[in-house]
Amino acid sequence: MPEIQYRENPVDEDVKRKFESKGSSKFFDPCQDAAERSLKCLRRNLGDRDMCVDYFQAYRDCKKRWIDERKSDRWKKAMGTLGIAPSEESAGAGNAEK
Repeated sequence: MPEIQYRENPVDEDVKRKFESKGSSKFFDPCQDAAERSLKCLRRNLGDRDMCVDYFQAYRDCKKRWIDERKSDRWKKAMGTLGIAPSEESAGAGNAEK
């Protein structure tokens, strides 16, 4: 069975911009499309969860990717406020450039 894909990329720059520009009291879920599709699947299959496993997995994958990206962004921001440039490279490769 082919893997079900969600429509929005939770780490897309447009999604990040929407998240950062929302009000602090507003809820934002870039994985809402996947959540809605899993609920539609449940309704269509009269609550049979076994029929919707792929939809649930697509939602979990989307949420995990979104949460991991948020953690990474917060970490980079925290490191920047401390004056430490975050690096995606290993420490050894960073020292070779100096």
